[in-house]
Amino acid sequence: MQVRAIAKDIGIPPRKMRLVTNAVKGLRVNEALAILQFLPNAGATPVSKVVASAAANAENNYNLNPDNLYILNIVADDSFRIKRVKPRSHGRAASILRRFCHVTVIVSDDPADAGR
Repeated sequence: MQVRAIAKDIGIPPRKMRLVTNAVKGLRVNEALAILQFLPNAGATPVSKVVASAAANAENNYNLNPDNLYILNIVADDSFRIKRVKPRSHGRAASILRRFCHVTVIVSDDPADAGR
């Protein structure tokens, strides 16, 4: 059975978040949480919270054993952008985009779900 958890509007760009999500894709939940605990990236903390939330959803809502769960899919999607202007020399202005992202985690206890 597939169970998901979503964290919305995380203040880290999706490009930097994908470095973290690709490191734990396809791993068991326990292994992924152990890896995320020691990653130096800033995105490791929100991703570990979402993975733990997906495991808790599976355990509490569907009575699945959290030791048998693995990450079927984990995606960092683009969210809104805050547009700002920074002054430059000679009266010019440079635009700054502050990007945010959504993280979606799908965990499963059945290896046959990978083909779906």
